[in-house]
Amino acid sequence: MKITLKLFATLTDYLPAASRYTNIVELEVADGATILQVLEPYQLPPALVHLVLVNGKYIEPEKHASQTLSDGDVLAIWPPIAGG
Repeated sequence: MKITLKLFATLTDYLPAASRYTNIVELEVADGATILQVLEPYQLPPALVHLVLVNGKYIEPEKHASQTLSDGDVLAIWPPIAGG
């Protein structure tokens, strides 16, 4: 199945070079893949996976290992952001 992965802010550094400008990667993943399974090849530090949305819906951290994705889903991830 196909999904879209979007990484924001400093997380774009973990994307392939060709995708860093757009922050988007179209992926072919196994049916029933979980959020963590999709992210595993990108080796994102867990502390940087702060805000996770699937199709605009917030996914709680305790569900990242069990939440499965469907064909056409958009997985968007933001790191913690601080400012002042």
